Amino acid sequence: MLYSRFVLPSSRTRAHVAFTDRWGGFSSTPFSTLNLALHVGDDGTDVAANRGVLANTLGLNPEALRFIDQVHGNRVIAWDADGAHDPHTGERTESVTADAHVTKTPGLGLVIMVADCVPVMFADPEVGVIGAAHAGRAGMVDGVVPATVAAMRELGASKIQVAIGPSICPRCYEVPTDMRAQVSSVEPVTASVSREGTPALDVAAGVAEQAAREGCEIVDFSSTCTRESSDLFSYRKDSVTGRFGGLVWLEELTTHPRKDA
Repeated sequence: MLYSRFVLPSSRTRAHVAFTDRWGGFSSTPFSTLNLALHVGDDGTDVAANRGVLANTLGLNPEALRFIDQVHGNRVIAWDADGAHDPHTGERTESVTADAHVTKTPGLGLVIMVADCVPVMFADPEVGVIGAAHAGRAGMVDGVVPATVAAMRELGASKIQVAIGPSICPRCYEVPTDMRAQVSSVEPVTASVSREGTPALDVAAGVAEQAAREGCEIVDFSSTCTRESSDLFSYRKDSVTGRFGGLVWLEELTTHPRKDA
């Protein structure tokens, strides 16, 4: 059910971060078993059950989970109790086509779904602002990480911590020579070589570089490769497959420490 889970505490809130694995759900092969995605061909009833059992495991209301329609871009939306809006203008939106989302509303679980791309969780628990981004190759190049940071700062975030979840490693992410050149012209740290000695990309390294450049503190950086792990979904390995999730949510503390204590 859970690949990892941890808490980023502060005196005001706790920011909870979790990454799921592929086990403990209801989906059948090739989506076995904890597929969270509706767009991959899985039975919708099974996906709904998977999302529900995940929410219950994490102590969240299933209706509080927030999903977005990911398209490998850099659009960010913000959530509050009334729905989605533009984090910069406050204008309401019905479209949840985006690759990142942010909130300062406790109890809302921001979900990113991946099967090789990089799930990135952001939190400023002291201020009480969180974010989650889907950073594939294209989204990383287009700046989804700095866009998420900017949106969080619009909501008041200052000291942002980042957790980078499991993704495909450069040993397994072989790409054409011209693609490596194009991506590394944006983020040089991404240029790599596969285990066969062919051109490859390290997208997670690009994500980490961008987060650090934005002044974020990287508090967790998974070394697990999705293609090499039997516990995670991998599109590069299986093509038709499910999606695991990265989640972040805020828990508001009911009592605060006394300033004179």
